[in-house]
Amino acid sequence: MKSPAFEYTRPASVAEACALLARHGADAKVIAGGQSLVPMMAMRLVRPSVLVDINEIDALKYLAIEPQEARIGACTRQVTVERDDALSERIPLLRMALKCVGHVQTRNRGTVGGSLAHADPSAELPLVALVLGARLRLRSASGRRDVQAREFLTGAMSTALRPDECLEEIGWPAWRERTGAAFMEVSIRHGDFALVAAATQVALDAQARCTRASFGLAGVGATAVAFPELAGRLVGTKMEDGLVEEVAHAAAKQISPGSDMHASSEYRRHLARVLVARTLRAAREKAASA
Repeated sequence: MKSPAFEYTRPASVAEACALLARHGADAKVIAGGQSLVPMMAMRLVRPSVLVDINEIDALKYLAIEPQEARIGACTRQVTVERDDALSERIPLLRMALKCVGHVQTRNRGTVGGSLAHADPSAELPLVALVLGARLRLRSASGRRDVQAREFLTGAMSTALRPDECLEEIGWPAWRERTGAAFMEVSIRHGDFALVAAATQVALDAQARCTRASFGLAGVGATAVAFPELAGRLVGTKMEDGLVEEVAHAAAKQISPGSDMHASSEYRRHLARVLVARTLRAAREKAASA
């Protein structure tokens, strides 16, 4: 199939892009890497009348590592983030997750902001944003506003972005404690969307007791999901294997994954339990050796 006819625009600035979005509203779609939008247009799952191509806006392509967070422009290529060693040292979950995103050709073209704005329930970057508590800066002709990842992801391929807004920047919190991170997923083939993915980050003190923990799952519902209350049960403990299994089992009981041609609900729940336990143990070991 082919996309219906549309008007193509290429703004030179964020302000110009926002003006176009304000003018056309819900009839417009922002395109960056196009790795998700173009196939959906070809299948006529979305039918924008106007495409707003932000690829030429250099102000949306940057990576800045600060004491409290790493700021990444929404149009920054995924491969740029994946290959940045300094960023990986501060935000290790990002590189771990990006290695699972499609193929190298996908990441060469795909953007960080594009994946988040697309908000696929199985996608890796929305999961990491939720687990780390990322800050997303949204821009419109009338100004900027910041929202947390938990507020940004509102449903399957649905976000808090208004029709007149574009995603401008993502702030990824940098933990300053002795931390360890782990990301694992199961998919039918390498590069496919995950049947289930798990992301975990923990911090330990000098006595190997957990001082902070966060973990979540993707592919188990309409959005990625984090488990702050269960993660809180790990704080103050040495994350013994028995406790890790209890927490993983409790997380699997809290989700309601669907069934499809690729996997049943029961199998996804089983994967969730196994992957949470594995990532918790792996993150614990990495933090202990940090």
